[in-house]
Amino acid sequence: MSQGLQLRSSGVLLHPTSLPGQFAAGDLGPAAHEFIEFLSRARQGWWQMLPVGPVGPSGSPYDSPSTFAGNPSLVSLELLARDGLLRADELARAAAPSGRRAELRWAARFRELRLRRAFLRFDGRASPADLRELEAFRHRNAAWLPDHALYSALARAHRGASWVRWEEPLRHRRPRALERARRELGEEIRFHEFVQLMFHRHWRELRRHATDRGVRLLGDVPMFVAHQGSDVWAHQDLYFLGRDGRASVVAGVPPDAYSATGQLWGNPIYRWASMEEAGFSWWLERLSHTLERFDVVRLDHFIGFHRYWEIPAAARSAARGRFVGVPGRALFERVRQILGALPFVAEDLGIVTDDVQALRERFALPGMRVLQFGFDTDEPNDYLPHRYVKHSVVYTGTHDNDTTASWLHARGSAGASRRRRIERYLGGWSAEPCWDIIRLALASVSNTAIFPLQDLLGLGGSARMNVPGTRTGNWTWRARARELSPALAERMAELCATYERDPSPRRA
Repeated sequence: MSQGLQLRSSGVLLHPTSLPGQFAAGDLGPAAHEFIEFLSRARQGWWQMLPVGPVGPSGSPYDSPSTFAGNPSLVSLELLARDGLLRADELARAAAPSGRRAELRWAARFRELRLRRAFLRFDGRASPADLRELEAFRHRNAAWLPDHALYSALARAHRGASWVRWEEPLRHRRPRALERARRELGEEIRFHEFVQLMFHRHWRELRRHATDRGVRLLGDVPMFVAHQGSDVWAHQDLYFLGRDGRASVVAGVPPDAYSATGQLWGNPIYRWASMEEAGFSWWLERLSHTLERFDVVRLDHFIGFHRYWEIPAAARSAARGRFVGVPGRALFERVRQILGALPFVAEDLGIVTDDVQALRERFALPGMRVLQFGFDTDEPNDYLPHRYVKHSVVYTGTHDNDTTASWLHARGSAGASRRRRIERYLGGWSAEPCWDIIRLALASVSNTAIFPLQDLLGLGGSARMNVPGTRTGNWTWRARARELSPALAERMAELCATYERDPSPRRA
């Protein structure tokens, strides 16, 4: 377990696209560095993010065409300009949308144009040091970068058509067809390598800043991968696919607290037996790569390491499916053997069985306690703060929950019953109910407490990040620069001192 998870601390959940900034969505540039300064002033030990890979058409960071690559939209145009790869006039905002919502598609188009200009300058005048850095980057990432760059180039050449519709030699990765594509698409392949190198540069700079300010980065590994991406195309033998390349069964979850009909994710399902025969090499590469970026990683849908919900590919909902076992114990034994430590947080939410808990406990992984869940019923449950254990991470809510302010003020009998439960538990309300809930989490015995920034700001339901089971309107909330105020930082710093969640020496 990471040493940071053994100490009392707290942190903030905020995806980089939710940062303020001038290009319609946040990135790894100046606003990210300013957020680290805010966290430092607030005595926060953690910055938790959602997955930082490229996103597909849905815009969801949990539906990425590559679990290894960085999101091109997070590359900072301002840092490229600082380094001489863009001109100041090329950063003119033009008709950039402004406001509370991140305009992800607009931002992606705007940024890609400028990334291509930066690439042409880099490609035409790279210094010997630049070329050495690029070659070293290629060597270190040889397990995924060639496939990702080639896939991305081919996807553009095919105007975004699914790889199952490409010509048969490319669909089945015939060596001669791949070699020909590499020759014909050489410049486009180099562009995607350049983008990943810039992501790596900007990420390395951000992480160094975070370390210097005593802030650790907490990442997120989705359980499944997108069918339309380089992971599946490059490793078709590791997934349940038909001869045409289409998924024969897909992933999801049965009906639960989030959805009465379950969630039909549609991701292809791993051939776990094949992965085990290969020594779980793909998972080892994936986890070790993610841990090069983050200090600790949240394992999304931890239940999926014990069993998964298999749904026929033709099904219209997740209600019809079956559970299938997974060799999770063998996987984590192998990960521990190769990587040594297991710096993971288990997202053990949903239909959690004793076997799932036993798997988590066997490898000493802290689980999650979502405080909102504790008060949604009169029944005793493990999400009530007095039942927490030290070796856990408490959240007021996650990216999948409504904001705490909206949850507290929900209308109807359910909302009224919930408020009565909380009032009995607290012994009354203060003038700021949201902060009553934040204090409850901070005062708990859980070693780590994480708060969505929306909860620290007391924002309502319009600030919710995601509504599970819906396809539009998600992932677009953004903070305003003025909201990351000295007053908010000081308030959190004082509370962390009160509840002994500032284990590091005070930073200047």
